[in-house]
Amino acid sequence: MAHIHEKIDFTASAYIVYKNTVLLRKHDKYGAWLDVGGHIEPDEDPNQAVLREVKEEVGLDVILAGKIRTFDNDSETELIPPRFLNRHRINTTHEHIDLVYFATSTTNIIRETDGREKSEEIRWFTKEELLDPKLQIWERVRYYALTALEEIAGK
Repeated sequence: MAHIHEKIDFTASAYIVYKNTVLLRKHDKYGAWLDVGGHIEPDEDPNQAVLREVKEEVGLDVILAGKIRTFDNDSETELIPPRFLNRHRINTTHEHIDLVYFATSTTNIIRETDGREKSEEIRWFTKEELLDPKLQIWERVRYYALTALEEIAGK
């Protein structure tokens, strides 16, 4: 999606766990294994954004990990908080603040999407595969993916 601001945008991403695996996609621009996610649009909250991005990029319907507290107030909506939050540079003039969620899937079958988001490859990784130093997985991505497996699949 288009950038909302010229210097910084908010994004939402997910580490999706199915059984003892976590989903990563090989990013077409960076050639590295990354999580699934993208920009938060002006008309959506971060929970809506991450669910939409997952559906657009890998065709999955997922359930965000975490609990929502409910209060007796019709004018407020409680959201599932992100598991991690980071700020990272995209290029010399633009940055993202990423709200990082963990999610679960009831299937490991990736569905074809409408083609707006392209990845060289999408696959499910085990803990052992994530630890392979030959794979181009950024340190932050590896840590978040291993943490997702530990917290969700390790239960």
